[in-house]
Amino acid sequence: MVVGDHYQDQGLICPSRKGTPMNARNLTARRFKPLLKRAGLPNIRLHDLRHTCATLMLCEGVHIKLVQELLGHATISITLDTYSHLLPSIGGEATWAMERIFS
Repeated sequence: MVVGDHYQDQGLICPSRKGTPMNARNLTARRFKPLLKRAGLPNIRLHDLRHTCATLMLCEGVHIKLVQELLGHATISITLDTYSHLLPSIGGEATWAMERIFS
């Protein structure tokens, strides 16, 4: 409302005052770091939230293809290369599947 007709609503979560994408440094310095401090949380990088989100989804059994799409990785191999260590049950699942098939 402050900038009137100059506001560009792009449907962003954290827009600048004009509605355009916020400068990453401004977002970190003006919003993210103060929020961490007020919440008593450790000083982490904004990008760490992305890894945390992916990690939590995978640990809760969200399909790797969906995680890939949500993260915007071009290929599933990028996601698997980055997060496959969080999927230790993969081998066990294959074993149980074969056991069910032949039982």
